[in-house]
Amino acid sequence: MLTCHLLLCVYIVTFLMGVPANILAFWTFCLKVRRKATPIDILLLNLTISDLIFLALLPFKMKEAFDNMVWLLPFPLCPFTGFLFYVTIYNSTLLLTAVSVERYLGVAYPLRYSVYRRPRYAAVASVIFWAVTSLNLSVVYIMPYAQWRNVAGSDNNSSALPPTTCYLNFTTEELNILLPFRLELFLVLFCIPFFICCFCYVNFILILSRLPNISRRRRLRAIGLALGTLIVFAVCFGPYNVSHLVGYVRSDSEQWRDVALLSSTFNACLDPFIFYFSSAAVRSMLSRCVRNIMAKLHILRCGGAPH
Repeated sequence: MLTCHLLLCVYIVTFLMGVPANILAFWTFCLKVRRKATPIDILLLNLTISDLIFLALLPFKMKEAFDNMVWLLPFPLCPFTGFLFYVTIYNSTLLLTAVSVERYLGVAYPLRYSVYRRPRYAAVASVIFWAVTSLNLSVVYIMPYAQWRNVAGSDNNSSALPPTTCYLNFTTEELNILLPFRLELFLVLFCIPFFICCFCYVNFILILSRLPNISRRRRLRAIGLALGTLIVFAVCFGPYNVSHLVGYVRSDSEQWRDVALLSSTFNACLDPFIFYFSSAAVRSMLSRCVRNIMAKLHILRCGGAPH
């Protein structure tokens, strides 16, 4: 019961904070891509789209947590929402990795990289990331239907009711399939991207610290952004992926997986900070929005003041 309340609270906070911030970022990157696209704009736009899809699915997860993890919605929504929910999480790890590679190449090989720096390459990479995560997470879509078939088969009843939970309470046979699959996710979609991010950002920081023709303020902001992104990557995606490894070693589905997933959920609120420091267009758009809001509040205040 306490876990469900915690899940519900984090889902609500993430939704309320993440939706407006990501809509603002989405609108900004759309305008920027239409005017003059750069590879990092394409990558950040896809990261924003991934976050918005994730946030759109949170109401279903809120309903599940409100009902104490009992799935009372139409059952076809269970595999559909679960599949997209996890695809967007792992898609974010790949996109953040691509952003780290783009930044590293830009400072390590500025002249050589400028020759091959084309937005279409970032677009192709984004499509590949969506395809890779979708193929890897296809088990999440298939497993709920397999559980339903197992229930029907055990009861010798083709019209058996679907499971009362969504992607929970696995049998030993189902765990024999899921645990190696989760280990593969841990190794391929978390460890490899994380090591690439570490390599790129550590070298990015070392190179920036040696550059003489860059102001101290810009250098510190770039280094802070690199360290912040790396910390966000580890804190947001680390706990849940570690649960895959622990579950595989212990041959069980850990009960604390849902709590570990909360840090990945909250990532949708933290990505806009990365957008803000990564893109001057986002900073400009946010400043313009704040000025417009302050101007309207000033007009309302002056209009309501006694003459």
